[in-house]
Amino acid sequence: MARALINVPAKAKRGEIIEIKTLISHPMETGFRVGYNGEMIPRDIIDLFVCTYNGEEIFRATLAPAIAANPFITFHTVASESGTIAFRWSGDNGFAMIESAAIAVE
Repeated sequence: MARALINVPAKAKRGEIIEIKTLISHPMETGFRVGYNGEMIPRDIIDLFVCTYNGEEIFRATLAPAIAANPFITFHTVASESGTIAFRWSGDNGFAMIESAAIAVE
């Protein structure tokens, strides 16, 4: 089971550049390892991360097998209005996880 941590400032001034940090824990099997039974372990990675700010996409990252087991992503955006910043990770085997954070813009 995956677990996500997000760090978004609760308050910001209009026009302020804010830093957003995300970390998700996930097994991230590359599909290149052999298991104890001698068979290949199926690939199981997160391959897409999307962040939206009040429904508008502000950041997207395509992830590959060489990415860390627990991808840590940091990016910046401009605080334009109060609302919700939503995060979505998706990957192999139908994996999807959604988290959100509220931000108040003064």
